[in-house]
Amino acid sequence: MAADDALLELSGIVAGYEEVEVLRGVTLTVRAGEIASIIGANGAGKSTLLRTVFGMVTPRRGTIRFAGEEIGGRPSTEVLRRGLGYVPQGRCNFPAMSVEENLVMGAYLRRDARVREDIEALLTRFPMLASKRRDPAGTLSGGQQQILEMAIAQLLHPRLLMVDEPSLGLDPRMVEVVFDTIVAINREGTTVLMVEQNAKKALSVSHRGFVLELGRNRFEGTGQELLDDPEVRQHYLGG
Repeated sequence: MAADDALLELSGIVAGYEEVEVLRGVTLTVRAGEIASIIGANGAGKSTLLRTVFGMVTPRRGTIRFAGEEIGGRPSTEVLRRGLGYVPQGRCNFPAMSVEENLVMGAYLRRDARVREDIEALLTRFPMLASKRRDPAGTLSGGQQQILEMAIAQLLHPRLLMVDEPSLGLDPRMVEVVFDTIVAINREGTTVLMVEQNAKKALSVSHRGFVLELGRNRFEGTGQELLDDPEVRQHYLGG
């Protein structure tokens, strides 16, 4: 992919919480059409990076450009409207509401007439959700809830979908289902940026990867290059 395919560009991002500086000059580029993964030890700043892009944390220095426009410090609703979706770590649905009601809520920024059509298309695409469309979302398994939350994000037709720890707490079978879903979303045209502790699995499905260490860039390369790098294997992939 050419450099002018850049969809999300971070340059020298410094950000944190009150007096704590978490990101210390992170620079990375996500190109249109790819799956990119951010890996690193706990405390490296991975989730903070996604929150900063999404407007939940205000950058202290540096620039964030999405589709050529500066979005650093913009409100999350504005970031959403520009086509950048986000599935945060942990469950983020309305557990007492049905699966279908959660999907309706996911389209709250839309005012067009195709919302119902898109919801039905998603339910057709994900039979596990269709069979539970009237069940409270909180009764779904962890993996099913993760699929629901990615489906909710798709209702706004994001150009880039950020997903934070999609396999967290899931059994191995559902991990495969969730990663297959991420790959399918990407093949259908959505660029994906994910943070993931299961580094081997994430890199295996990624076009490119980034390793953060204590809020700074440590390594960057294709998914396969990072999987093959002896230092990355030793320190971040379990040997």
